[in-house]
Amino acid sequence: MLHFERWKIVLILLTCFLGFLFALPNFFSAETRAKWPGFLPSRAMPLGLDLQGGAHLLLAIDQKDIRHDWLTNLREDARRSLRDAKIGFSAIGISGEALQVRLVKPEDTDAAYEALRKLVQPIGNQILGTTGDDIEVRRGAEPGVILLQPTAFGLRERLIHATSASIETINRRVNAMGTAESEVVQQGRDRILVQYPGLSDTQQLKDLIGQTAKLSFHAVHPTVTAEEAQTTRPPVGYKIYQSGEREDDVGYQSAYVLQEVPVVQGDDLVDSQPAFDQQTNAPIITFRFNQSGARKFGNFTKTHVGEPFAIVLDDKVISAPVIREAILGGSGQISGNFSVDSANNLAIQLRSGALPAKLTIVEERTVGPSLGADSIEAGMRASVVGLTAMGIITVYIYGTFGVYALIGLLVHGILIAALMSAVGATLTLPGIAGFVLTIAMAVDANVLIYERVREEIRAGKTQVMAIETGFRRAFTTILDSQLTTLVAGLIMFWLGSGPIRGFAVTLSLGILTSVFAAVTVTRLLCAMWLKNAKAAKGRQVAIPI
Repeated sequence: MLHFERWKIVLILLTCFLGFLFALPNFFSAETRAKWPGFLPSRAMPLGLDLQGGAHLLLAIDQKDIRHDWLTNLREDARRSLRDAKIGFSAIGISGEALQVRLVKPEDTDAAYEALRKLVQPIGNQILGTTGDDIEVRRGAEPGVILLQPTAFGLRERLIHATSASIETINRRVNAMGTAESEVVQQGRDRILVQYPGLSDTQQLKDLIGQTAKLSFHAVHPTVTAEEAQTTRPPVGYKIYQSGEREDDVGYQSAYVLQEVPVVQGDDLVDSQPAFDQQTNAPIITFRFNQSGARKFGNFTKTHVGEPFAIVLDDKVISAPVIREAILGGSGQISGNFSVDSANNLAIQLRSGALPAKLTIVEERTVGPSLGADSIEAGMRASVVGLTAMGIITVYIYGTFGVYALIGLLVHGILIAALMSAVGATLTLPGIAGFVLTIAMAVDANVLIYERVREEIRAGKTQVMAIETGFRRAFTTILDSQLTTLVAGLIMFWLGSGPIRGFAVTLSLGILTSVFAAVTVTRLLCAMWLKNAKAAKGRQVAIPI
């Protein structure tokens, strides 16, 4: 094990050199790194919220909104099922926490009950089994009335899906702001934690996340106005939508009577970008549909030329232009009372997709950079004191080989910084703790090796054989202990979140580099010392440990 071929030595030195290059940006400012040649690595370790400060938001999903959206969609499914079964109904509406269906003929109750039972979906799967149904269908107290109500199991399943979908949507929105260090994780059953390092003002983040951004395009009723509908009632299949336009806009109306079922929904959008109107130079948003959306939008505009259609965002009409000609290209633009920032934010929201439910801010705070600087200073001070004490003790006990162990630790630290910089892992305060822990683990590996060498010397072996056997036998013990710790680190990364993940990343990377530094680099230094010592003093060499 003490013999190194030339290509192995070159590979080890090249690894150390590359590690030094990738770790180097962490010791220079962003302005200095920007002036470096393009072939040099310039990516530094991003700092977490606890080190550089930033915004912290805790969001809660509105469960009432999930229930209402579910019942709204269920209403359309119930209408379709009854029409297919040729069963007449006089009204289908949301009543409290259930959907109430009122039939024209009470004697059709049994047939309607069987038709609506087909909407029930079991929760679970064939492998793990089912836990119940998502909705309950039951006969009402009055004749000819059937109630459809979401079950507790169904709501819980919807909440799980809504939470995971919200996390993906928020991630897309936040990443569009130009950062890769933000963190969006689930906390509890219905809460989402958003951390954005380096952001001092949370207003832009709240504006970007807080809006559901449910976009839809609706047909406007050709004859009934909102005032007439409010006096009597909206026609069947239509609903009154409030306006989000400004009063000084041309053609302003306070409300519109729109068809409930949208012509096209925001799910059919594939792109949206902020732009400026060529005539008025006002901020607008351009959009583009997928093939399905383009076909539906084109067919609608082709048959409704000269009629208005409404663009609805979060249940408010932001624009109601008149169709001048058929729009067959699958693209268009949204105009309204936008500023440059609001147009940009809305384009990001539409591009990222709508949130499945409304989010409310439960907790909001901003961590100042001074607190992060204090954390870094305290962590560095503790690291320096600990490493200095450890270095003195190591050199005192193991002499020259102790110096080699410290050189291996230096390589170990450089490689951790290089790997974290290369993969873009965020350094947090728990990450610093993990870094210090891996330093101690690397020292422990050197201690195992050197004590094993001492045992071999006491057993009467020659110096060369003692070093050879010490490294070989200690390697198995080191590998076993490091692998068990690596498994624990990977499990923490998989199941943990936030600070736990930061600790797990540093720990896992540190385990890999500590094995390389303690076993490979230190062994190379010992082999080089032994070779030079034998050349200077002959075959009898005293090992300096």
